Amino acid sequence: MTSAKNWFGLPLSLIWGYIAIAIFMSGDGFEMAFLSKHITDLGFTPAQSALVFTLYGAAAALAAWSSGVVAEIITPQRAMRIGFVLWVIMHILFMTLGLGLRNYPLMLLFYGIRGLAYPLFIYSFVMLVVQNVPKHQLSSAMGWFWAMYSIGIGCVGSYLPSFTIPWIGETGTLWFAIAWVTAGGLMAMFMLRKVGGESEKAHLSTREKITELSRAVTILFTNRNIFLACLIRIINTLSLFGFAVVMPMLFVGRLGFSMSEWLQIWAVFFFVTIFTNVMWGVLGEYIGWIRQVRWFGCLGCALSSLAFYYLPVTFGHNYWVAMIPAVMLGITVAAFVPMTAVFPVLEPKHKGAAISIYNLSAGLSNFLAPAIASLVLPFFDIVGVVWTYTGLYLFAGILTMIIKVDQPARVSASQETNRYRNRVATEHKS
Repeated sequence: MTSAKNWFGLPLSLIWGYIAIAIFMSGDGFEMAFLSKHITDLGFTPAQSALVFTLYGAAAALAAWSSGVVAEIITPQRAMRIGFVLWVIMHILFMTLGLGLRNYPLMLLFYGIRGLAYPLFIYSFVMLVVQNVPKHQLSSAMGWFWAMYSIGIGCVGSYLPSFTIPWIGETGTLWFAIAWVTAGGLMAMFMLRKVGGESEKAHLSTREKITELSRAVTILFTNRNIFLACLIRIINTLSLFGFAVVMPMLFVGRLGFSMSEWLQIWAVFFFVTIFTNVMWGVLGEYIGWIRQVRWFGCLGCALSSLAFYYLPVTFGHNYWVAMIPAVMLGITVAAFVPMTAVFPVLEPKHKGAAISIYNLSAGLSNFLAPAIASLVLPFFDIVGVVWTYTGLYLFAGILTMIIKVDQPARVSASQETNRYRNRVATEHKS
């Protein structure tokens, strides 16, 4: 395990990895705001464009699910390298043979395969964090991970294209993304080479490795606490993914907000999470992981979800009042950050499988949030969706009272140093 030195919870030994995540996800996020429209502008139908993203999402979910175990078996650095190289190669093929030739089957093929790349890169780094950061510091370390993720895909990845598209066009911006991904990938390759050691599972036989991969499924049925944690993590981001679908109907369609106003309100939410991810990661070590998730995450998101509907409905087209629930949600949704630390603690002998279930939970949340909205909307309108999410957050709060997590005690820097010195002294005597 590496040194426990950190700066406000940021592990200094892994700092270049965190920066690499922000840069890599900036490039990966360039296309989010315009690629769908760009594909239809090339002459393809909205349904064809949607299928491209559906296959991409399915591949990303598969890669996220398996990345924890894969990283543990072949080492996180090698898994990150594979993700980086795969992204660059598939993006070039997507741009030249797919979009360039307007060949729809090749677009589906190469963009779909590229969906495997970014989860393999970023979630393998999560495995590296888990392997090299003391358990009692995992919450704050993961807070910084999600902050860097938000900076990359939520800020730089979303805003920079608004300047590059008028300058070099949409195609040029898509090519420009390679420069960012390459910078992040090379930084990870060269700056993380000497971090940590080889996992003991790297020497397993092929049959044993397959068995270990299967744990990414079976662990849900053999460890009740992992199953409960999975449900809580799924519920965590329901409002994040669901409100992106239903709230434009309310704000723009009924209350008179412009699309620009709504996008600014939603951007404030993402901006707030940059700071609250770090804040809650550190506070979780003092408050207690599950206690924080229960009162500030579950109950907080339940209240924030209701405020996101009832405040604008009550005050109408009031831009500054509408900002209040966006800030509230940005504060409370990040209170779930310690859940990343909970999973490997619940299954310490199979951390890779535990992280894979965490990743699966995140992917299922992305899928189920709009699915719930589409099922509830025809019968109970937007307010019904809001109350459904609220009820699920309260249900998650009940689950936190059932789940059993032995959170490691906080250890001061001086205590950590003394432990290290004692261990070295003991080894020297022996």
